[in-house]
Amino acid sequence: MSSDMQVFKLPDLGEGLTEAELVNWLVAVGDEIVVDQPIAEVETAKSMVEVPSPYAGTVAELHGEAGQTLDVGKPLISIARAGSASPAAAPVPAPAGSVDPSPVSSGLDVSSAVEAAAETYRTEEKAGSGNVLIGYGTPGGATSGRTRPRKAGIGVGSSVSVAEPVAEPVMEPAVAGTRIPGKLSAVISPLVRKMARDHGVSLDAIEGSGSSGLIMRRDVEAAITAPSVAAPSAPTPVAAPVAASSDAGAVDSRTGLSVTARTPVRGVRKAVAANMTRSRSEIPEATVWVDVDATALLEMRAELKKRAPHDTPGLLAFIARFVTAGLKKYPALNTRFETGSDGSQEIVGFGGINLGFAAQTDRGLVVPSVRNAHEMSARELDAEIRRLTAVARDGKATPTELGSGTFTLNNYGVFGVDGSAAIINYPEVAMLGVGRIIDKPWVVNGELAVRKVTELTLAFDHRVCDGETAAGFLRYVADAIENPGGALADM
Repeated sequence: MSSDMQVFKLPDLGEGLTEAELVNWLVAVGDEIVVDQPIAEVETAKSMVEVPSPYAGTVAELHGEAGQTLDVGKPLISIARAGSASPAAAPVPAPAGSVDPSPVSSGLDVSSAVEAAAETYRTEEKAGSGNVLIGYGTPGGATSGRTRPRKAGIGVGSSVSVAEPVAEPVMEPAVAGTRIPGKLSAVISPLVRKMARDHGVSLDAIEGSGSSGLIMRRDVEAAITAPSVAAPSAPTPVAAPVAASSDAGAVDSRTGLSVTARTPVRGVRKAVAANMTRSRSEIPEATVWVDVDATALLEMRAELKKRAPHDTPGLLAFIARFVTAGLKKYPALNTRFETGSDGSQEIVGFGGINLGFAAQTDRGLVVPSVRNAHEMSARELDAEIRRLTAVARDGKATPTELGSGTFTLNNYGVFGVDGSAAIINYPEVAMLGVGRIIDKPWVVNGELAVRKVTELTLAFDHRVCDGETAAGFLRYVADAIENPGGALADM
C-alpha cells in the first residue's frame, strides 16, 4: 500500500465490545478532512458515538455502508495524506450536508476554510474538540464537558413527575463534515444536519449566520418555521431499514399468516436480550414487595419547592438517597456473585455504591449509573440523574456510564403501572422497583383516609442473602418514604 495512504481501523470502543453498526457517514469520498474531525456515527450495544479521524487529508475510500455491522480492528476509512495525489475511487453517495470537494470560488483554501469554520463553531457554541472516544483522538482536547438539552426526568406516578425539565442553551458537538457550495457555508454539527434532514430542509437554501457563513442550529430552526426558505429535499437514508426482509409477504408455515416484517435483533435490543437471558438463566431470584404511604414525602417536597422552586430535588432523587442509605445498612444487596473457571464461587463486595436507574430511550431500555452515589446528597443525585438521563436519551452515554452499576433503581410508575416482576440487571444482585403514586384509601390513626400510595418491589439474588435481609432493606426504604424528615435527619 502506498505510504501516502493512511488506513484508519475501527477502534476499540470500550468495555470489550467487538463490533459496531455503522449508522451514518459524516464524510464522503473526496472530502478534505482535518485531524479529530468526526467521520462516522456508529452504534454499539451500549451507546451511539461519533468516531473522529486521527489523520488529515483527502477521503479516498469508505469501508462500509450505513446499516452494516463492522468488526473492531477492521478498516473503516482510507485517507490520502495532505498534498499527495488522491487515488481514483468509486464515488459513494454522501449524506445530506456533507463536504462538496469543489474549491471556493474566491480561491480560499478549502482545508484552511474548514479549520477556520470549525474554530468559529467552537467559539460560538463553546463546544469541545470533538474527542468523543475515551483515550482516543488528539492530545490536549478541550476539558470542558458538552452540555446537551435536558429532557424531562423519569416520573413517579400518573400526576407526579420525578424531575422537572430544565431549559438551557444547546451546545452542539464540534467538528463534522463541512459542505462548501461555491462559498464557505459550513455545516459543522451532525445534529444540525440531522435536524435539517428530519424536517426536509435543504441546507443549500440556508444562509449561515455564523462567521464565514457557518450554518448554526438557529438557522435551521428558522428555516423550519419559514416554509418559503426551507425547500423540501429528499432525505438521505442514514441506515438500512430494519424491517426489510426478502420473504416479507410470505406465508408463515406455523400460523398460516403472512409475514409482514423481520426485524434484526442488534444494538441495544441485542444487548438487552442477552443480558436478560443470562440473568434469568443464572440468578435464582426472589421478590418481595410492600405498599407505602408516600404522602409525607410529597408534602415535604412541596414545602421545599415553595422555598426554592428551581432547586428542589425530584422524588426519584429522594428515593435514591434512601436507597443508598439502605444499602449501607444492608450491603449484601450491593454485591456481585462470581463463579470461577474452576467452579469456585465468591460474593464480591464493594467499597461504594454506583446506583443505576432504568431509562427508556428511543434506542431501547438502558441503565446509566450514578457513580459513588453514596457520597451524594439528594440535590446532587438529582443533578446527576438529570444529566445521565439527557445523555442516555441522546445516545451519547459512555460505556462506563452504562456498565458500572452495583444496584438498580427502576421507576416503572412512569408507565402507569403499580408493580413488576423485574429481571435483575446482570451481574448485579438486586433491583428496587417503584410503582405509580396514586390516591388510595388508607388507615391513619384508626381512621380511613385518602393517601398517596406507591408500591415498592425488590427482586434479589437468593444466593447472596435470605428473605430477612431483603425484607429489612425494603422496610428501611419504605419507612424512610413514610417518614422522610426523620430519615434525612439520620443520614
